[in-house]
Amino acid sequence: MRPYNFSAGPSTMPEPVLRRIRDEFLDWQGTGCSILEASHRSPRVVALVKELEARVRSLLGVPDTHAVLFCQGGARLQFAMVPMNLLGAGTVASYIVTGTWSKSAETEAMRFARIQSAFSGNGTRTPSDEEIDVTAESSYLYYCDNETVHGVEFAGIPDSGAAGVPLVADMSSNFMSRPVDVSKFGLLYAAAQKNFGPAGLTVVVVRRDLLGLASPEVPTLLNYAVYEKTGNMPNTPAVFQLYCSNLMAAWIESEGGLAEMDARARERSRIVYEALDAHPEVYSQRVDRASRSRMNVVFHLVEDALTPIFLKEAHDVGLLNLAGHRTVGGLRASLYNAMPVSGALALAEFLHARARNQRLEQGDLPPNIAELFDQFVERKD
Repeated sequence: MRPYNFSAGPSTMPEPVLRRIRDEFLDWQGTGCSILEASHRSPRVVALVKELEARVRSLLGVPDTHAVLFCQGGARLQFAMVPMNLLGAGTVASYIVTGTWSKSAETEAMRFARIQSAFSGNGTRTPSDEEIDVTAESSYLYYCDNETVHGVEFAGIPDSGAAGVPLVADMSSNFMSRPVDVSKFGLLYAAAQKNFGPAGLTVVVVRRDLLGLASPEVPTLLNYAVYEKTGNMPNTPAVFQLYCSNLMAAWIESEGGLAEMDARARERSRIVYEALDAHPEVYSQRVDRASRSRMNVVFHLVEDALTPIFLKEAHDVGLLNLAGHRTVGGLRASLYNAMPVSGALALAEFLHARARNQRLEQGDLPPNIAELFDQFVERKD
């Protein structure tokens, strides 16, 4: 049995997908070549890109009003590409800041635009619609749907009431994890390495009427319109990443689609949050319940000095990469699409077991937790 990998990204991938990559690695589709050696101009690769676009459209329900683009680089590149492409003749952009990545995107956009703060948070919650303040002159309203560093996620699509201002979302860490009404967005994007494949590919879904707004000074490969006009082939694309993401999309389809991904995400996160909530004397959480992420469960030990010991013990029983982001410390369990529910159960049992050990001397251990711990130890022995 493979260990459970709770890395925030690059993240775990489904075993059937990994096995398919392994089996086809030396000879892709009978070509005699690896996918790493396949020409991006070959008919098979061109067909692969079209197949991936069709799957993205089908899974997300992308309307014809929107183009699906495949860009290289990650979310940080989109921090710049969004203002470069969407400002047009405008000079103002509005940002909802709920954590590290939305703040980073806002900072990058300051190179190109005057920033209007629609909401400024501290990484503990998302705003209500009434708290979002957008100026009518904004070229777009930007937010990060799920903040991986702090574990903050929007429960739904924010509505600022600013009619005519395109909504832009960074969905890198919860892309393909739940159904989304794409028609409400001017643009959404996602770096693939959380839920949709390896790092190096970013999916951009953009309303067609927003293409062509980039100024002539914008570099060719930073212009969304160029990707659309060239069929996502403005240069040699990330062929291997496209191939892997197509396999991921096929796997999501075979598992029941985005509604099933959402159901699993809610179940995984519920299991872990309930284990943490059961022991407030051991584990602390700083995110409001209504804003808790389904993807990234962020928490701290009340006795923070014990964190290195926690990480070692977890690693020893096959629970990997639980360290929090370097800027906030603590602990983080990332529960992306490929994480099975059994992984969440194993982590919850470990959390209970650790609390049991800490409370042994107090003599007040609930019997059900003691039973869970004994079962956990037996399985790991």
